[in-house]
Amino acid sequence: MPRQIPRRSLLVGLGLGLMGAGPLTGCSGSGGSGSTSGTATRSVQTATGTVEVPAAPQRVVVLDTAELDSALTLGVTPVGASRAAADAALPGYWGSARLDEIASTGTIGAPDLDAITKLAPDLILSNRTRDGSNYESLSAIAPTVLTETTGYPWKQNFRTHADALNQQASVSLVTSGYAQHVSQVVQSLGGAAAARKQQISLVRFVQDEEPRLYATQNFLGTVLADLGLGRPASQSGAVFDTTLTDPAQLSGLDGTAIFYATYGDAAKAGTATVVGSKAWPALGAVAAHRAFSVDDQLWFQGIGYTGANLVLSQLQRFLRT
Repeated sequence: MPRQIPRRSLLVGLGLGLMGAGPLTGCSGSGGSGSTSGTATRSVQTATGTVEVPAAPQRVVVLDTAELDSALTLGVTPVGASRAAADAALPGYWGSARLDEIASTGTIGAPDLDAITKLAPDLILSNRTRDGSNYESLSAIAPTVLTETTGYPWKQNFRTHADALNQQASVSLVTSGYAQHVSQVVQSLGGAAAARKQQISLVRFVQDEEPRLYATQNFLGTVLADLGLGRPASQSGAVFDTTLTDPAQLSGLDGTAIFYATYGDAAKAGTATVVGSKAWPALGAVAAHRAFSVDDQLWFQGIGYTGANLVLSQLQRFLRT
């Protein structure tokens, strides 16, 4: 049975998040064919159509990091979760106290169906980007709720997750707490006008791929937009990201501050090649000592309100230095 955090504890946890001390402790088709016989059900609107889910889910499996953040933010500890392929474990920003009781269900986009079946879930959460091709297999195990995609529509997806988990009563508490935190950070940075003058660059080094410059249509892009922070011209387009095809030409990733992270093996991701290049120290942000290495699991995988609140706190700390 998932551990439910009382509403009062949820409020306290979000309050701590606002103060920077961290978040909670603690193809259309019909619905899935997983068994819900003998239990009350509810209808949830999903990317695959209407799905009948248990009125009070007790054994939840989540197959991507956004779904993990949503569940834990709402006080539901999943019985199983999938990790990113290049990571050894689930996102560490949650801490072992929240993660130790969660069993592995394979990697994101390649769920271990046998492991999921053994967990006897009564609800599975994922998205079509990762698991659209796995939907029939998953829904044969348990009712499966998919959002259309992940990342950029994370606030909308959170509401779908909350609906599936029957935690709608906590949505306004979580969203209003985040809005208050955004306002507090903006004020700490000198107000909206000062925030707009910033040019925040987001760079992700990815194993066996070219470095990515994150634009606006992604999780971090929306967090920066909520704060009203400016973005470099190379990263202000209405796209998910662009690639840095020539590591010797770094001007496109410069800004008043650079936040960069590595997914997977740093050598295979080319992090050292770029950061150790002659062009790197010549960047304005680097020369001003405002290039910051950040945690990939939080910044680029922590898609949800708890992840966002932690990123807000780190942005406040870094940008005030």
